[in-house]
This record gives sequence, structure tokens and C-alpha cells, in this order.
Amino acid sequence: MSQLREKYYQKIRPEMKKKHSYANIMQVPMLLKIVISMGIAEALKDKNVLQDHAKELALLSGRQPVITRAKKAISNFKSRKGNPLGLMVTLRGAMMFDFLDRFCHVVSPRISDFRGFPRKGDKQGNLSIGVRNQQIFPELDLDKVNRTQGMHITFVTSGETDQECIQLLEHLGFPFQK
Repeated sequence: MSQLREKYYQKIRPEMKKKHSYANIMQVPMLLKIVISMGIAEALKDKNVLQDHAKELALLSGRQPVITRAKKAISNFKSRKGNPLGLMVTLRGAMMFDFLDRFCHVVSPRISDFRGFPRKGDKQGNLSIGVRNQQIFPELDLDKVNRTQGMHITFVTSGETDQECIQLLEHLGFPFQK
């Protein structure tokens, strides 16, 4: 079991139950999944772009990404139904806690001029952040990266409110702004 997962079940969960006086341990918010997604507009022009970014996303997440496709045709964006538009990976369980640990302690400090992420959720108990450059991940070989690509990382929790979500992520070591 990863150290962060063990810390959650042994320390954070009982502490949050006591602090918020939940009636049941199952009411305590927990991290359900982490979704990493990349929107790749260049995929319509060059098929190799999609393959390159799929390899990079597989390296940094440990899972094979799923290709997301257009649901309907939009002429202004020059996309047709079924065209590849991006990549997505969903992490759960041990891989999720390992990724969160690496993201908080290794990747976040590598962001230039980093002062923490804003404490703003989606009003449903989830937190989404954007990363402008995939080169901050140490798993990637910078010599093999041809194009810089941003990504969205969504932390989905079982918390009802943003306050519960942010408090849970704080306990897990997420770097928020002071």
C-alpha cells in the first residue's frame, strides 16, 4: 500500500470524522479518481501528434490513454464526427495515490514561479487545475518531446462541497496558495 493511501486511512480519515462529527466513517470525503486530459487540436492535421502525446501521457500516468473523439461535426472548428480531439486517462486506487504523491512533491515544485494552486473548486466537491507544459514531469525525456502541450487534471472527491474537497486535498499534501 502506498504511503499516502495508508496515511489517509490511518490518520486523515479518523481526524476528519472527529473534526466534522460525521455520524458514519463513510461520510468522510475521499478521493475517488484523478482524470488527466489533453485537448489536441493539431491531431486533425498531423496523425503523429496524437501518437506522440499518447506515449507521453502513458509515461507520466502509467496507463494507456483513451482517444476522445468529436461527438458531432462543427464546421467553424473544421471537425467532423468521429475525428480525434484529445486524450484522457482515469486513475483510481493505488495508481491514483501514487500520482497524487508525485504530483504534489515532485512535479509541482518544478513549475516555474509556482506559488500554489488556487483554492477554487467546481461547487460539486471536485478540483480542476490546468498545467501549461507537460515537460515538468520528470518521467518524460525532454530530448524526445517535440511539442509542448498543456493538460487538465481533475481531482474527483466524494465531498459534497468545495470546502470538504479542499480540506481533504490539504491533508493529502496538495500545494494550495497561502
